[in-house]
Amino acid sequence: MKKELIELHVNGRGHELAIEPSALLLDVLRRDLGLTGSKRGCDDSSCGACTVLVDGVAMMSCTLLAASCQGQEITTIEGVSEHGSLAAIQKAYGDWGGAQCGYCTPGFIMTVKSLLAENPDPSEDEVRAALSSNLCRCTGYNQMYEAIRSAIAAEVAPPSRRPDGRAGRPPDSRQDAGATPSGATAGG
Repeated sequence: MKKELIELHVNGRGHELAIEPSALLLDVLRRDLGLTGSKRGCDDSSCGACTVLVDGVAMMSCTLLAASCQGQEITTIEGVSEHGSLAAIQKAYGDWGGAQCGYCTPGFIMTVKSLLAENPDPSEDEVRAALSSNLCRCTGYNQMYEAIRSAIAAEVAPPSRRPDGRAGRPPDSRQDAGATPSGATAGG
């Protein structure tokens, strides 16, 4: 098949690539650019493991033609770190055990990044609705929701949302009981 020359902007860098017109963005990212964080889970946009940001919007790269992304900024999980350090959501996933096998984690994190860019202090229902297009076969999702709440509290929630005036979300019942990210109780 004849290849066409395209230019993709991925994680802040331009890449000129010769690809088949039918090449999917997921394949180009993984095969041609070596960015293997996005995963193939379903090939029909039903699991979210391949989620990337295209101009800040969460998109499933397993059904998106790479050529259609010219002129847009693509962000993969490899481009999420902040100044060489883990982003708050990446750190929180580790702290709270939000990743079990890790296969779906990049897709979840990219979806959360998109949500927080649009709504820096989402409600629990808004978080659940945003993540409804992502599937995990390992967890019961509770650790993921804890990680997301922790990341929101760490970086974005305004003090006005808490009755005590402190930054971050009000503690939930688990936190009130002295729970820590590792699941151990405070003080022993």
